[in-house]
Amino acid sequence: MVRNIAIAALLPAAFASTLPKRDPCSVTDYSGLATAVSSCTNIVLNGFQVPTGKALDLSKLKDGATVTFKGKTTFATTADNDFDPIVISGNGITITGASGHVIDGNGPAYWDGEGSNNKDNPKPDHFIVVKKTTGNSKITNLNIQNWPVHCFDITGSSQLTISGLILDNRLGDKPNAKSGSLPAAHNSDGFDISSSDHVTLDNIHVYNQDDCVAVTSGTNIIVSNMYCSGGHGLSIGSVGGKSNNVVNGVQFLDSQIVNSENGCRIKSNSGTTGTIANVTYQNISLTNISKYGVDVQQDYLNGGPTGKPTNGVKISGIKFIKV
Repeated sequence: MVRNIAIAALLPAAFASTLPKRDPCSVTDYSGLATAVSSCTNIVLNGFQVPTGKALDLSKLKDGATVTFKGKTTFATTADNDFDPIVISGNGITITGASGHVIDGNGPAYWDGEGSNNKDNPKPDHFIVVKKTTGNSKITNLNIQNWPVHCFDITGSSQLTISGLILDNRLGDKPNAKSGSLPAAHNSDGFDISSSDHVTLDNIHVYNQDDCVAVTSGTNIIVSNMYCSGGHGLSIGSVGGKSNNVVNGVQFLDSQIVNSENGCRIKSNSGTTGTIANVTYQNISLTNISKYGVDVQQDYLNGGPTGKPTNGVKISGIKFIKV
């Protein structure tokens, strides 16, 4: 009897030793994210839901880390204009996606046809914030859909390349119960770039209801091989009245803009100061543009033009080649 008891006591330990150890770098639940970010250089995010009030925080990645999205990543509703659902920072990092993955921003829970203009219905103003990302970092091969308002906010970054993305907000083209006759999604910029240097966007498809790309400040920006559908085209601005009001050295190259309100647009805010210099639009194909193929506007306001253009924002060195 004593011998049998001793053997039984050993069984739990023996069984536990045969169980596979959980890989802390392969995240299957939000609770494991912080540990993976702090300890791993090759992180896999395996399709989980991010809880209300919690961000998918990738702002403290190790130098050279790679993060791969797998499966479907979703986000519970957080009604807060200042909340950023995804935050990315790092040096020499790579953010990418495995075949078949989806990042879904839960846009239908927020959309009301007014975007960031309706403060009574708060919603995250930017879905993905990329800040202080440097050292030839890459964001590549991501499939993103249904973001609440603006999608990417790229700020304070340098030597960053973003390529091979699909941004699909077409579900917001149709009205919903909150938007009346208006498209449900609004202010749904694909990429907003500010205070950044040597940033490249290449080979990206954007389906949305506002600017495909908007550069409000920054230097040495290249935007190439874009396919922009449904929105307001490739834009500089609006510039003026912000903390940084200098745009210098932007190239929009070899891109298609289809089924959109505008094509190539430069916007400066009325009654403000700043600089827009050395901007080139080259080999840009425009198809089914409902308002302006080329628009240089010096009386811009979000709610509509003032009708009184001002020249406080100096514009020079602008080229339109084969547009």
